[in-house]
This record gives sequence, structure tokens and C-alpha cells, in this order.
Amino acid sequence: MIHASAAIAVAHDVEALRATVKQWRDAGDKVALIPTMGALHEGHASLVRQGQHEARRTIVSIFVNPTQFAPTEDFAAYPRTFETDCAMLAAIGADLVYAPTAAVMYPPAFSSTVSVGGPATVGLEDAFRPQFFTGVATIVAKLLIQSTPDVALFGQKDYQQLQVIRHMVRDLDLPVTIMGAETIREPDGLAMSSRNRYLSETERKTAAFIPAALRDCAAALRDGSAPAPTLSEARARLDRAGFVLDYLELRDAETLAPIAALSGQPARLLVAAKIGTTRLIDNWAV
Repeated sequence: MIHASAAIAVAHDVEALRATVKQWRDAGDKVALIPTMGALHEGHASLVRQGQHEARRTIVSIFVNPTQFAPTEDFAAYPRTFETDCAMLAAIGADLVYAPTAAVMYPPAFSSTVSVGGPATVGLEDAFRPQFFTGVATIVAKLLIQSTPDVALFGQKDYQQLQVIRHMVRDLDLPVTIMGAETIREPDGLAMSSRNRYLSETERKTAAFIPAALRDCAAALRDGSAPAPTLSEARARLDRAGFVLDYLELRDAETLAPIAALSGQPARLLVAAKIGTTRLIDNWAV
């Protein structure tokens, strides 16, 4: 079934999605998919615009995936702004919203998941959210199989997630190109995120310490500073600012394996920290 919301077509089931994609394929159009959980912001809009450069047609999926939430995380409280999201997508010219229900994605007797290793088991997000990447990999695999896009776009803010998806697509021979888009930031450097709306005014100002610490840490590493003391100082800086730090690590940009010393390889700083009740993640290229 397809209906229109805020002047954009919305598909709610696999049959309607595939029928629309078939029409596009029959016309020779390439298709881009941008998977989201809604609560859209300019970062998502930038993914759609990049998708429009890569393909004639763009699908934006909106589905708050319950299987990637831990029991301690409030799935019900995740922001849901569907009509506003559709209006934004209509304004920037997306072609279709795919908004399946939980019953469509996880029908009765659903019993299969995607098991992931490699960058999903390197002691970053997986150490604090052990169920997370199984949920992400399963839902992304389903979305790719359902929509059969030529290209799918993900933001680099969720860098470990991006690497997990890249490895999954490669390992399972899924016929889609995965593209990572640069993180879109606020004027003070804070990475745009749906979770930023949870921050109080004071917390929002403090949150800008995260990109500042990453930027300065990356600059010091490029200038030849030893990783261990440089990371220790960055961690201490965030601690002094009032964050509860889960991790701030230097990792290989491809495998996410720990790096003790830089030797010219692409590297990435990754951080997760809580300010108040809001957990923020970010990363920075070295």
C-alpha cells in the first residue's frame, strides 16, 4: 500500500516498495537508499542530496528498529516526527518514504538474524551495547534485500556501524555499493544527531567539547605526539568538562583494530561519552 504524506509517496509494506522500485528499474533508473530511524535533521538531508547525485531515484526508510535497543534503553522515548520528516523529504525532492511497521519487519515467528564479527567485535560500541550490531546488521540486510538499491548511504558519525555494514555487504555478496558521507556538524562542531534534542541548554554548550577534543587530539597525533599520553589528555579534558566517558580510542580506519603507534596508516579517533542522561558518539579522521 502506498499513500501520500506531506506531498511524498509513502510505502508501508514490501509489496508496495518492490512494485515502485520495479517501475523505476523498468525505466532504467538507478536507485539510492538512505536508511534512517526518523527524527530527521540536516545530516539526513545531506545524505538524500548525495543519493540524488548517485542515482535517479531516492528512497528514505523510516523505521525505529526495536532489536538494536537494549533493555536499559528507552525504545518508546526515541523521537518520532514522521509528518515533519515527510515534509522535509518532500521539500528536498526524495522520491519515496518506506515506513514499514514492526509487523512487516518482524512478522510472527521471525527467527533469523545476521551474525557479525570483525569491526562489530572490537570493544567499542559492542562493549557497551552488545546486542546493537546484530540488530543493525539484520535490519539493514532486510532493507537492502527489500529495496534492492544500487547504492545505500550512511553517515560517518556512526563510524563503527558503517564499517560493520560495509563488511556485511562484502561478506554476503549483496549487490549494493555502500557509501559513507561526511558528518554534518553544527557551527560549534557538534555532530548533528537526533539525540541532540535531549540536551539541556547547558549540556548543549558542553557537548561542543567532544569535537574540540577530537580535533586537537588528531592534530597532536599528526604532529608526531605519542598516542598514549595524547589520548590520556583528551580523556582527562572530557572528564573535566563533566562527561562520563565510555571510550576514546585510536583505531585502524578499516578494521578498527587498536593502534599503539601511527605508521602512516589511515586511523580514526572514536569516542562515546554521556553528558547528563544523553549519550553522544563521534569520530575524527587522523
